[in-house]
Amino acid sequence: MPKQDRSRATRQRLLAAAVACLAERGWAGSTVSVVAERAGVSRGAAQHHFPTREDLFTAAVEYVAEERSDALRALFPQGATGDRRAVVTALVALYTGPLFRAALHLWVAASNEEQLRSRVTELEARVGRESHRIAVELLGADESAPGVRETVQGLLDMARGLGLANLLTDDVGRRERVVTQWAGLLDDALG
Repeated sequence: MPKQDRSRATRQRLLAAAVACLAERGWAGSTVSVVAERAGVSRGAAQHHFPTREDLFTAAVEYVAEERSDALRALFPQGATGDRRAVVTALVALYTGPLFRAALHLWVAASNEEQLRSRVTELEARVGRESHRIAVELLGADESAPGVRETVQGLLDMARGLGLANLLTDDVGRRERVVTQWAGLLDDALG
């Protein structure tokens, strides 16, 4: 394997390990050494790719967010499906998985660590804009109509709330009822 490909593979292993560690152990339990061990690389190799802990974890959440966006688009390769319930279900799934849990740990750490806050704020703004854009596209929403932008943002905020609730208990039945209700509300609001 060429050196560049090995380097890329090492970087991707580190990013995946960082997200898994953050989701499982939180910020306090996720060190560069722990991530390097999980990725099967030396601490020095990890620091070669990511000089600081903040570099590693913000890059990891950004990387997986991009992968998540690609996966969401792959679920609906033709774009808007007309099946809003399927779209709402897929969007809610983004907020109930390990990436959201990892991002949440990063947000909490950023609320207490000034050097991390600006990076996480910028990252969250980018991820939020991309999630909104994808939701508009998949729902076939016309944001020039009054209230549509707010309705789509309300959907994403609701999905985030379900993701927060999921951290403590897995209430699948309640979540499915909420998804069904929101799909109906979107059908009424978006036409």
